[in-house]
Amino acid sequence: MGDKNEEFVVTPWEVRGIVDYDRLVKEFGTQFIDDRLLDRVKRIIGEIHPLLKRRIFFSHRDFDWILDKFEQGENFALYTGRGPSGPVHLGHMVPWIFTKYLQDKFDAELYFQVTDDEKFLHDPHVSLEITKNYAMENIIDLLALGFKEGKTFIFIDTDYAKTLYNIAIKVAKHITFSTVKAVFGFDSSINVGMSFFPTIQAVPCFLPSVLKGKNTPVLIPAAIDQDPYWRGIARFVAPKLGFYKPAQIHSKFFPGLGKGGKMSASEPNTAIFTTDDEELVDKKIMNAFTGGRATVEEHRKLGGQPDICPVYHYYEYLFEEDDKKLKEIYNSCKLGTLICGDCKAILANKVKKFMKEHQRKREKAKDIVNEFILKD
Repeated sequence: MGDKNEEFVVTPWEVRGIVDYDRLVKEFGTQFIDDRLLDRVKRIIGEIHPLLKRRIFFSHRDFDWILDKFEQGENFALYTGRGPSGPVHLGHMVPWIFTKYLQDKFDAELYFQVTDDEKFLHDPHVSLEITKNYAMENIIDLLALGFKEGKTFIFIDTDYAKTLYNIAIKVAKHITFSTVKAVFGFDSSINVGMSFFPTIQAVPCFLPSVLKGKNTPVLIPAAIDQDPYWRGIARFVAPKLGFYKPAQIHSKFFPGLGKGGKMSASEPNTAIFTTDDEELVDKKIMNAFTGGRATVEEHRKLGGQPDICPVYHYYEYLFEEDDKKLKEIYNSCKLGTLICGDCKAILANKVKKFMKEHQRKREKAKDIVNEFILKD
């Protein structure tokens, strides 16, 4: 969205500006997901999720290798996670929804890391107690999506530290501080906890292999800002420890309801949280930035700009599965026949319906949390 020449920042802790995904793929050394890869996924499992077909999940590293292993009869595990720095919003859920699809279609185990330690170390104003409280609330949101019991293993870093640390020190022995500085841009002012943490986040790439006692392929579905952890640390050290390199499949960033940029908890008026009530959802969507013109007359004459409109992108990401209907929304906006107020109202109803169902499942999930959590 927007001017691709505008400078942007993408790190594991900050995403700012209008992201140029073409440039990001080149800089990170990943590959675009192409039609050949989509055709292969469809041949194997019979369908392609809209998030993949629409290239919301747009980039990968060794996803084709993961499919090779699967077709050779070698099951892979999934690994993703959450940094519990606040409540969950829709942007956090995009990778989780896609991960649920992968679990269902490939009958894969999921190892879900909750990095309460990282959020405590990174933010000088946050206590460990706060991050642990958010961790439990975030896990409830994850489980509300319907992940399989017996196939889903969730761990909070500080509660699973004995197991994680015994693997992390083996990773750390092969990683110099110079490497960590180069990968993450750390300087000498960083606390030693943050400089060590990348080894902790590498651990789940190898955890299934350790727990099963055999080398296990791992696929990481996540937003592309997390790529440095795998590119610079886990994949580098994997051969030295005798493990497979983890594969990745990357998503774009779910937009906020403001002008440009990803959805962020630091801008609550442009983010929709899973605990927002219907009135608040209505208010946020009806106040959203759009690709519409200044007046209705001008909009009908010149047409709208769906490519820069977060309201349209909400449909594209999560709220219109039918490709034909999505194209109608796009074309009607471009032609000026779909007015922004009407488009927002339709979206608000869809989001409220989704949220009502999610909140119902969220309440039920509170009763089963402990059945999914790994502890030492």
